[in-house]
Amino acid sequence: MATFSAVAATPPISEAVCTQCGGVGYYKEAVDYGHPHFGVLFPCECKIAEKEQRRVEELAEISNLEAFQDKTFESFNATIHGVQRPFLRAREYARMPKGWFILFGNYGVGKTHLAAAIANELLQRHWRVLFAVVPDLLDHLRSTFGPSSEVEYDDRFELVRTVPLLVLDDLGTENTTPWAREKLFQIINYRYNETLPTVITSNRKPEDIDPRIFSRMSDRALCEEHIIIDAADYRRLSIQQRYPVNAAAGGSRRRRG
Repeated sequence: MATFSAVAATPPISEAVCTQCGGVGYYKEAVDYGHPHFGVLFPCECKIAEKEQRRVEELAEISNLEAFQDKTFESFNATIHGVQRPFLRAREYARMPKGWFILFGNYGVGKTHLAAAIANELLQRHWRVLFAVVPDLLDHLRSTFGPSSEVEYDDRFELVRTVPLLVLDDLGTENTTPWAREKLFQIINYRYNETLPTVITSNRKPEDIDPRIFSRMSDRALCEEHIIIDAADYRRLSIQQRYPVNAAAGGSRRRRG
């Protein structure tokens, strides 16, 4: 490693000042005049780590996953009848997101949990992800479109369209204006044309979904199949049914949302 000298500056007050740069964040290599690195500022490891931490925090903020942090594959109860295959397929998709992953099923069968688990796993791998409940998303877009909004509509709309992984939860439950429905179609159509990884959950029948959207969801070149979760409503199960003893884990109990 090249020798270096910290940039002359007063280091910020810190509980633990970096021993490499003295808390400045940058350094210069101790090289002779004429050397390509002479006088060049290099970011210190502490500065690089700081930027990475800031990036991680920004990704978490963008993701909209704060309320779903506990929805992981580890906390999903895959022992309940009817959820094993969707669970395995969701984990497989999370390892290598490609195309669209679509979950159908009744209320309380774990669709949202699995969708959030995919997003959380990719967030841990520093993907840019966005989790959006469809009715809330459309309400948000409509509010940002107003003149008094502090959020730029174009920026938000572009993020939703282009984010590397988008989760659209509860598709088909929206009951909004033609304007909002058209915006939803524009988002889905863009992601369809660009083949961007997208996770969609819905408890509605195909005929209840905008036919333009369902047609794109049905393209087997983008989505091999629709995963249907045929299970009981988790919220109505007894405590014993919700938390079966997992002998392999020493009797631990796993939660599922």
